[in-house]
Amino acid sequence: MSLSALAARRVFAAASHSSHEGGARTWKILSFVLAAPGVTVCMINAYMKGQAHSHEPPEFVPYPHLRIRTKKFPWGDGNHSLFHNPHTNPLPDGFESSHH
Repeated sequence: MSLSALAARRVFAAASHSSHEGGARTWKILSFVLAAPGVTVCMINAYMKGQAHSHEPPEFVPYPHLRIRTKKFPWGDGNHSLFHNPHTNPLPDGFESSHH
């Protein structure tokens, strides 16, 4: 192997080694500069949406293709689903009256 080939090989090896370290450093910088603020913005957005949420149920619209009951449920009065939530799940004829 000639002297110039050996020198070129050492230069490429050194460049290759430094590029791996630079890649880790780049990802570390990107994590702090992009990921951390991105998570912070998402948390603020979720908090703001939670604060603006009204506790009134939406207006009931009796669409004919929703809440179809061909037979009664085998529990309770037969009209409520197994995981029924009276605040968010309307019955076929509308929301239940609130007890608040």
